Amino acid sequence: MVLFIPGFMQRGDAWRPVAELLPERYPSRLLDHAEHSFEGRMGEILASGAQVLVGYSLGGRLALRAAVRAPESFTAVVLVGSTAGIEEAPLRAARAEADERLASWIEAASMEDVVSVWERQPLFADQSDALVEEQRPGRLAQDQRSLALLLRTAGQGALEPVWHELSQLELPVLAIAGARDDGYTRAAKRIASTAPNGRAAIVEEAGHAAHLQRPEEVARLLTEFLDHLREKGV
Repeated sequence: MVLFIPGFMQRGDAWRPVAELLPERYPSRLLDHAEHSFEGRMGEILASGAQVLVGYSLGGRLALRAAVRAPESFTAVVLVGSTAGIEEAPLRAARAEADERLASWIEAASMEDVVSVWERQPLFADQSDALVEEQRPGRLAQDQRSLALLLRTAGQGALEPVWHELSQLELPVLAIAGARDDGYTRAAKRIASTAPNGRAAIVEEAGHAAHLQRPEEVARLLTEFLDHLREKGV
């Protein structure tokens, strides 16, 4: 079973445009988290019974760490717009401070204001108005305290990098990034060169959320990856 893991401020349904395009030979599940801490979400993933983990952004970071923690439980990992972490301690500390400020603000603000600010991030600037509006109900359905807890425990500043562990992970890893997302394109290529069985795929005409902007292409890449593993008997 393929488990689709959403990003921050998303429901599992955000993955539906890709999941619906997978062939029937690859049954899947869209994960809606009931837990909102790093360890809680890791527990959900590890208990899911999935063979293949597919995660976007924060969901990708969780998927990779679940695979590093229990590689015997999975057959492959697919990451979209994700990274193995911030290596430089000063940069990681600065990100943790920024995430703490954001978490504190999220707890005090209205959910409407939180979503409005989140949607205006430069990271999402290339998304169409229609796509932003399509995601809004899922974002407005989030709980502020849960989001703050998730930032404090699973934000990029809170998590130790796993680049070294990735270099020893024998599982097949596919790292996907949108061509307009320079930082995560570099991360995808580094993931591919670091993991012993890693590969990268860059999606043209897409930014950070390639699975939302080009679902057909991401589904094609995922199907090809799974078919290749199936042919090899993985």
